[in-house]
Amino acid sequence: MDSINKNQSEENRKDLVGKEAIDRLKEMVKDAETCFFCTADASGETGGTRPMSVRDVDDQGNLWFLSASDSHKNASIAADPAVRLFFQGSKHAEFLSMNGAATITRDKAVIKKLWGFVLKTWFTEGEDDPRITAIKVTPTNAYYWDNKHGSAVAGAKMLVGAVVGKTLDDSIEGKLKP
Repeated sequence: MDSINKNQSEENRKDLVGKEAIDRLKEMVKDAETCFFCTADASGETGGTRPMSVRDVDDQGNLWFLSASDSHKNASIAADPAVRLFFQGSKHAEFLSMNGAATITRDKAVIKKLWGFVLKTWFTEGEDDPRITAIKVTPTNAYYWDNKHGSAVAGAKMLVGAVVGKTLDDSIEGKLKP
């Protein structure tokens, strides 16, 4: 992979820390809205992987989800809090892989903050449903792949690069450390 990067005239790697990392994380998660949420227990038909909607990313970079107390996911987290999340914000950009530690809470104030009417599809008694829990994922490490100037510029640079036979990739990637 480095042979491709070395052919570029511009830098395409940028690790982000602190507020800059949290802001990038929030932006990418907002665009994706959902992720593949993977628990350590890989047994069963899904291999511990399922789609989940992110309800919030707080100012510390923690991701928040709502889940049923009797779900396989909650049981897996109780046995091993290590999780991995995979996001894709668009067809050609905004990819994010994150490892984290998950904790489960029944804090009513947290649930109320994360609640949305459509969730009544799964929690038929509303935000007071006795099965509802909130999951907080605290990132331990993350890595992103994106483009610097948006899809239109990235596409144009790729096309020009193909015509002139030169790598003009508009990609950017790096570690996120909230």
